[in-house]
Amino acid sequence: MKLVLSPEDQQFREEVRDFLNEHLSADLRRAGALMTSVFADFDAAMTWQRILHEKKGWAAPSWPKAFGGTDWSITRHYIYAVESAAADAPRLLPMGLDMCGPCLIGKGTDAQRAEYLPRMLSGEHFWCQGYSEPQSGSDLASLKLKADRDGDHYVLNGSKIWTTYAHHASHMFLLVRTRSDGKPQQGITFLLLDMNTPGITIDPIISISGEHEQNQVFFEDVRVPVANVVGEENDGWTVAKYLLEFERGGQAYSPRLQVSLDKVRHLAAQGQPGERPIDDELFRLKLARAEVSVRAVEAAELKVMSALSSGQNPGAISSMLKIIGSEASQQVTEMAIEALGSWAQIWQPQALNPATAGNASAIGPVSGVPVLSTYLNTRATTIYGGSNEIQRNIIAKQVLGL
Repeated sequence: MKLVLSPEDQQFREEVRDFLNEHLSADLRRAGALMTSVFADFDAAMTWQRILHEKKGWAAPSWPKAFGGTDWSITRHYIYAVESAAADAPRLLPMGLDMCGPCLIGKGTDAQRAEYLPRMLSGEHFWCQGYSEPQSGSDLASLKLKADRDGDHYVLNGSKIWTTYAHHASHMFLLVRTRSDGKPQQGITFLLLDMNTPGITIDPIISISGEHEQNQVFFEDVRVPVANVVGEENDGWTVAKYLLEFERGGQAYSPRLQVSLDKVRHLAAQGQPGERPIDDELFRLKLARAEVSVRAVEAAELKVMSALSSGQNPGAISSMLKIIGSEASQQVTEMAIEALGSWAQIWQPQALNPATAGNASAIGPVSGVPVLSTYLNTRATTIYGGSNEIQRNIIAKQVLGL
């Protein structure tokens, strides 16, 4: 399948390129290039979000126009993703804009939408997700964080884990246990809370790459208004499944995968002819296989675009995209490690931090600085957002009828 652009879409592509060239500073591009996971540097991401929101209204283009989004076609969304990746634009942080926001648009009350959506767009509010618990990961229905009703409030006790950027967040959307009898899924409620509420403690979790993205969050007698329920009490599982469709299928993997693969080729071509990775036949074979994987992801995404543009529901294809996109990401980062060779063993956080990278001399190729951390971060892509084993179960049930 090939994406053929109309003259109007070609003009839109030029508009996007011109905007990126004008507003993406060298510092923002550096932060985008040094991104080591699906999450960009926090300060750079928020700076770029404010620019997009104030200059163009492009902070959340997938939202309906009535709520501050755009009326772009599916094709234009894809064009924007491709051009942003090619320009090394920092990726906007998804918990509010791509997850909680669409969930509130579809499931929230008028009061909740009026309170939270404009502040998500402007960056005044920054959100984190409270789903996983120490004993409840892929088996999310087993969660135990208690929310006992006390008049017009719930009182929360328990913890959440792997909470990305909780140390930056002003708000959290989370799942709590409001009933213990019956099926586990039938006693879960979806809540919104202010992270400044008394009784919340945040402990950092430092990743193997040395970065602080994850946290464990503890709740001790935390009071949350009943008005902050999204959907109905004890029906949070329905709301959570709706939100997970955005988390699993709401991103286009292939534009950034293609940029990453191009960087692998560049790294592999460094050095003396005959001694470079690109000169090795086996390496070229692996590179070709990675290219096939990336093209397969792109074809699947174009198929989704075609279905959505004609009003169809792609159904379980969001699970398929999560599988092939995350596994192709791992494949490409493995190739990057091999292309970089011994330089990949060097730990140089001063060159990886966007705040200091401009004044730090990289050891080895500059484009190779984020390779090791990206590789380590990408090991988790097949786990978070619902492990790929869970996604295969969804496909087996919904598509194959097993």
